[in-house]
Amino acid sequence: MHAWKIEQREYERQEARRGRRHAFTSLVPARTALVVVDMVPFFVEENEYTYGIVPNIARLADALRAAGGLVVWVLPGTVEPSPLAREFFGPEIAGMFSRSGGEGPLRSRLWHEFVVHDADLLIEKTAASAFFPGFSPLPALLRERGIGTVLITGTVTNVCCESSARDASTLGYRVVMVADATSAPRDEVHNATLHTVYRSFGDVRATDDVLALISG
Repeated sequence: MHAWKIEQREYERQEARRGRRHAFTSLVPARTALVVVDMVPFFVEENEYTYGIVPNIARLADALRAAGGLVVWVLPGTVEPSPLAREFFGPEIAGMFSRSGGEGPLRSRLWHEFVVHDADLLIEKTAASAFFPGFSPLPALLRERGIGTVLITGTVTNVCCESSARDASTLGYRVVMVADATSAPRDEVHNATLHTVYRSFGDVRATDDVLALISG
């Protein structure tokens, strides 16, 4: 697991601003979605930290479902690499990323340790963010269900998870990034994203803290 942290001075900064450490001190499970980003073999198998977050994601999913909330599994969609992607990454890497989500039914492409329930949503995104308009159906699906709070989990913390957190905040969602249910290649980049999200886009909590919020 990551040795994650928010620096004490940042906690103190936010406490001075709003009178409390955490932005969101409660949540309504029925209006909350657990958003699980890119937990497919391509990403799980390349980073040992990602193996470690699987149990925490599963715990959150079980608890939120039981409380009446929504679980959303977001997978990379397969699209032909754009000219920009080919220019930026190079043709070989751009092609590799375009196939990262795998082939076949969405449920079969998800990491095999997860149990998907029929009421869960399985969707694809074709951009880094699961919330960027036009590249994912997620915002519309959440609006239909009256979702106001999103719990961001999955991988990679500093790319697709951070992009999703930023865009969700811009769209008006209460964002909670779950620090020990997200993963990156190194502690340094993981913690940099947690700092950015906590400071400007949402809350950062541990799995046990979120479970306590779900249970009320």
